[in-house]
Amino acid sequence: MPDAFAALSALVPPAVRAAPIGSVALYAVVPSEADGTRVLGELRSYVAGRGWHVPVGCAVADVGVLGANRQRSGWRLVRCAVQAQAITGLVVPCFAHIGHRWADWNRERMWLLGHGLFVMATDPNALPVGVSPEEVLCP
Repeated sequence: MPDAFAALSALVPPAVRAAPIGSVALYAVVPSEADGTRVLGELRSYVAGRGWHVPVGCAVADVGVLGANRQRSGWRLVRCAVQAQAITGLVVPCFAHIGHRWADWNRERMWLLGHGLFVMATDPNALPVGVSPEEVLCP
């Protein structure tokens, strides 16, 4: 598979080349720093098996609780990597790590897609994106 990424990267004109195809960031929200080390290690194994690579500083975990209303410094680093065109994709344990509530997930997903990134969850069914009562649409 790594040869396929190299072949695809060669097709991109040098003037528009930013991050090599297969450059991904890793992101997770974890309860402790020890969990962060473990989860990021699992994500690294996942991407290595696909021939992708993680640029320096693009494997980050925020310590906390999913869905907590707080600023996430790790997520800000991911967004900076996107804006700097250092990555072409994002790998997370499940989509709820990006945004636990549906509105948050959808906003961030649209932003990532708008910047041309792919988003991959290693286990997309592990923890579904939550829906708060005010987000439920009634007929």
